[in-house]
Amino acid sequence: MRAWAELLRVSALFTVPGDALAGAAASGRRPDRGTVLAVGASLCLYEAGMALNDWADREEDAIDRPHRPIPSGRIAPGAALAAAGALTAAGLGLAAGAGRPALAVATGLAATVWAYDLRLKHTPAGPAAMAAARGLDLLLGATATGAAKRAMGARAGSGTVPGPGAAAGPESAGRGSVRAALPAAGLLGAHTYAVTAVSRHEAHGGSTTAPLAALAAVAALGAAAVHEQRGRCGAQGADPCTGSGSQDESPRPHPSLRSPTPLAPAAPGLVRTALTGSYFRTAAVPLLHAALNPSPPLTQRAVGGGIRAMIPLQAALAARAGAVGTGLAVMGLVPIARTLARKVSPT
Repeated sequence: MRAWAELLRVSALFTVPGDALAGAAASGRRPDRGTVLAVGASLCLYEAGMALNDWADREEDAIDRPHRPIPSGRIAPGAALAAAGALTAAGLGLAAGAGRPALAVATGLAATVWAYDLRLKHTPAGPAAMAAARGLDLLLGATATGAAKRAMGARAGSGTVPGPGAAAGPESAGRGSVRAALPAAGLLGAHTYAVTAVSRHEAHGGSTTAPLAALAAVAALGAAAVHEQRGRCGAQGADPCTGSGSQDESPRPHPSLRSPTPLAPAAPGLVRTALTGSYFRTAAVPLLHAALNPSPPLTQRAVGGGIRAMIPLQAALAARAGAVGTGLAVMGLVPIARTLARKVSPT
């Protein structure tokens, strides 16, 4: 069990659910059954990538990391490859349960994961591929959330008399959710790019440029995340993501947006600031240490900090879209990830 925990890097697994939750928030909809399916699909595809990564790197790891499960003989290469295939199939199956738009995004995500591990990781396109995978994971949550309501609206509008959902089928509504969530996906992807660029030096160290560039990126992303998302999908009246004016189809404001007192409007801003501060502290401190002393241990610690910082970044992105409750729920994953990181390295 410990060998599989190391292969799948279970301590990093808790950085995944926040992708779908942040995507749901960015689309302007409340988490629902589709969001749960997206989280399940994301977890499966993430773990598929971890197993495939070690299978693809088994010869390199035999030299640089002989303690890893495959080169040490604790897990057979064929078993790791079979696990990667089974987890990919499971992830696509879960995404299919959330509708065709979600399956299309999940298929792109799976293709990106396999392309990165088998071909792109050691090329200049590697960080961009990893960034694309994280961005697609967030978009998966956006397209899966509300899929059942969109499908019901499309069926209601399929008769002789147009129904309230006739203006937009599930495919066009899914595309609208993707457009609404693109800014958040871009921010998460940019963070992933920066961390991946640093990780390329974790085995041998020696680079001060990568952690310094990542530190600048973290500062810029924090400044962007602390501001409230403008023009949110479905903020008022008709749904700009789908073109529908139906109240049943329009995304509803999150409960955290309902202000019971005159002082309440300041609370979301304070929460965004606190979450963004947590993101900056988690990512920036180890990056600064790695820039000052680019040894392999400090570089690895900077990569681990960048991975863990994805959780407060996801939480800040959810709060930025108005879903303060979702952001706080995502932050609940931090102590779990921190505890597991002491037992199993996330890198």
